[in-house]
Amino acid sequence: MNACVRTRTHLLKVQTRPAPRLAQHQQQQVSGGEFTVEELNHGNDSSYPFFDFNVPRNVTTAVGQTAFLHCRVEQLGDKAVSWIRKRDLHILTAAIYTYTSDARFQVVRPERSENWTLQIKFPQLRDAGIYECQVNTEPKLSLAFRLNVIEAKARILGPADLYVKTGSTISLSCVISQGPHDLGTVFWYHGPTIVDYDSPRGGVKIETEWTDALTSRLRITNARITDSGNYTCIPTIAAPASVMVHVINGEHPAAMQHGNKNHSNGLLNNLSLLFVHSFTVFLIKWLR
Repeated sequence: MNACVRTRTHLLKVQTRPAPRLAQHQQQQVSGGEFTVEELNHGNDSSYPFFDFNVPRNVTTAVGQTAFLHCRVEQLGDKAVSWIRKRDLHILTAAIYTYTSDARFQVVRPERSENWTLQIKFPQLRDAGIYECQVNTEPKLSLAFRLNVIEAKARILGPADLYVKTGSTISLSCVISQGPHDLGTVFWYHGPTIVDYDSPRGGVKIETEWTDALTSRLRITNARITDSGNYTCIPTIAAPASVMVHVINGEHPAAMQHGNKNHSNGLLNNLSLLFVHSFTVFLIKWLR
């Protein structure tokens, strides 16, 4: 039996007994794909489940950072909510139960809550795609969510090889600009050893700040020869970046180079000339 009544917003395709009349089609856009939502008239019957659209449905996370897809279903009644991975139609969860051997997937639902949240721990690039929150009405209700997984990468500003004089300050800046705002903590390593600002060496300062990107700055004052080596910036939620630091004795300014790898040939030539000059001076003094 058909009835001309006011359309209830945010109700999706359901079937009543007798079946309700289709009111209209509303196109909902999720980045990367379009799906159809059919709004129905339900007369005065307000007992059917419906989705709350006021939740993020285009979610971006970084590799390794736990992702949450929030599905809110009102008036669920005796129906059940399931999460489906669209690419292979795999049922991940149904009600509070998990139906995949991949332990990274789990549904989170506080007691007496309308929220059915799909939690994905340690997401990888392969986990990106469309996930559907479904309610087992007849026909079923379905709402699509897009998960974007990106690999945030750190970069250290400046040349890949940095040359500084003994006694000067080593200053390194690590920037992570791609990815979600929360990129966790940044650690600095000198070779295999973590750089600690309160180490016995002293003169070490680490500052981390947020602007449009996460920036961690490492400053080491009074540089020594032993400070030479590989320095690595390792964020908890991003790929690391490294730079090679060379601390050169101040009495050999000819060996100083500030630039990128394109200057490596010039550096080798200068070092060769320095070696020849030093050997010549030593030989003259020895012959005397």
